[in-house]
Amino acid sequence: MVVEELTEDETNRLFHALAASTRRDILRRAIEAERSVSALAAEYDISFAAVQKHVAVLEAAHLIVKRAEGRERLVRADPTMIARARALLSQYEDLWRARISRLDALLAETPSTPTPQERS
Repeated sequence: MVVEELTEDETNRLFHALAASTRRDILRRAIEAERSVSALAAEYDISFAAVQKHVAVLEAAHLIVKRAEGRERLVRADPTMIARARALLSQYEDLWRARISRLDALLAETPSTPTPQERS
């Protein structure tokens, strides 16, 4: 599977969407199974309108897909965008692991200076 890189705008929307714990939880539930917005709203101690706003942020980030079925609005996770987000986060992980490895190597090369207690 070839995963396209995210644009700067897509990256910003992704991190904004994942910044709120309620949205992360809604996404987790949408990954497990397709759910109606009303069923999602019943799971939280916030208003239906607030849940709709969270869903709209996730939809704008393309992390979930919303579809109409009668009067219900059903949401499910978008596996393509989740794969793209995972690839982005993997790149960040690789970047930081490489930086830590370079720092470890630099520290291993640098002779330590004895502390005043060690000099005595």
